[in-house]
Amino acid sequence: MALSSERLFDSLGHFGRFQACVYFASVFQAMSCGIHYLASVFMAVTPNFVCGFPGNVSSVLFHNSSASSIEDIWTLGTSTENYIVVQLENGEIWELDQCSRSKREVTLDLAYEYKGNKSVFPCSDGFLYDDTKWKSTVVTQWDLVCDREWLAKLIQPTFMLGVLIGAVIFGDIADRLGRQRVIWFTSAGQFVFGIAVAFTFDYYSFVIVRFLLAMVSSGYLVVAFVYVTEFVGIKARTWASMHVHAFFAVGIMIVALVGFLVRTWWVYQIFLSIATLPFVLCCWMLPETPFWLLSEERYEDAQKVIDTMARWNKVSTPCKVSELCSVQQDDVASGRTGAVELPCYIIACVAMDKLGRRNTLIPFLILSALICVLIMFIPQDFNILIILANMAGKFSIGVAFGLIYLYTAELYPTTVRSLAVGSGSMMCRAGSVVAPFCVYLRSVWIFMPLLLVGIMALLSGILTIMLPETLGKPLTNTLVEATEMGRNKKSCSEKIPPAHSGAASEKIEMFGQERVSTDK
Repeated sequence: MALSSERLFDSLGHFGRFQACVYFASVFQAMSCGIHYLASVFMAVTPNFVCGFPGNVSSVLFHNSSASSIEDIWTLGTSTENYIVVQLENGEIWELDQCSRSKREVTLDLAYEYKGNKSVFPCSDGFLYDDTKWKSTVVTQWDLVCDREWLAKLIQPTFMLGVLIGAVIFGDIADRLGRQRVIWFTSAGQFVFGIAVAFTFDYYSFVIVRFLLAMVSSGYLVVAFVYVTEFVGIKARTWASMHVHAFFAVGIMIVALVGFLVRTWWVYQIFLSIATLPFVLCCWMLPETPFWLLSEERYEDAQKVIDTMARWNKVSTPCKVSELCSVQQDDVASGRTGAVELPCYIIACVAMDKLGRRNTLIPFLILSALICVLIMFIPQDFNILIILANMAGKFSIGVAFGLIYLYTAELYPTTVRSLAVGSGSMMCRAGSVVAPFCVYLRSVWIFMPLLLVGIMALLSGILTIMLPETLGKPLTNTLVEATEMGRNKKSCSEKIPPAHSGAASEKIEMFGQERVSTDK
């Protein structure tokens, strides 16, 4: 059924008190998504470390510095790129490297430099970690160093793989079962799995639970974006949808704050997960969107939501579902890191409303590609200039990333909107999974990662030219309407054949008559 969204929001208000309450309740949880996405930045830190030794230490040497314990050496701010010499109480002298240790054959004199014979041993007694900054991380908890270092590098890619899968699965479920149910399930899942991560007993259980946490976090972010988009009118939709990403960026900054204050990884994880609890306790009160209810032909439920919106927005004569449908039949003419991201979303909002979605997306994609090329020509010793260019690139791609969600939601109809946004998010996370491994391409050519990113941004900008503009157009409800909008790129209003069948029309008419008799 084709719904005239403009007439609905013209009647109820584009961003009234009801929409404001629903919006801020929903985007509050988006902060938790930002928190969990970046939590591993601090949780999986690898501090300075050296090989363990068999026995009790009596003295320690590092170059010209001496101490009575390893802990005293860490306070000097030393690097473990060079070995540490320790003398044990039994007289043995060991040279401790990061991934091996050597026992000196001659132990008469304790000195840092030694030219005699040594026996090399593996780190069978574990590792000693610098705990001056972090008391415990997942790396120190399960010794994810040396030959197990690759396991630490897999933590974020496996999380992003969960994000990729969750975006598609929960996007499809939201189109089938409704947005409200998925929002409740995924927000509850974020709290449960977030707390469960802190109590995992080994590396593999940690990765599995984080994978599940990634799925529900991604599912929530995708569905919540569609949810608020379907509740907000055209006049406020640009700013409302873009600021979903702004709350996500606030979550990233919260990660930095908590990481500064809490230095034990599992306590850090619990503190971050508690942020989810307030929304879990109240999200069951959120209503289903009238768009989805109407697409499922649940007219009575849709009317109840519209009446509730009217009461909250103090509208004395709310529109009727039967009126909306009949109008539609007669008049078918009818989207450092945190600090950089926040201003780019504001710029995107202004540009999207003034220039349009497509006309904003294309230049910023191409600009990000040009900046990638520009960085290749900046001399490596010009550090400040390189940093500024990188921040400019982050800004331009941040604008494109922020608006692509709203643009996707406006391009696709209600019946597949969550799936479409989820699929787009899935492709984005595929890049997040691959990104950590692209760094290794620097061994081929130092600018190879930049070249690949620049080429993909340029191709995306060129292909976007083929898409229609959605600025000022109502959200479509059926694939027929969406297809027609694609065929008429330059027109803001085109004739679309009625999408509902005769049976559906009869059902709407009967429902309208029932509403009239009830009102009397």
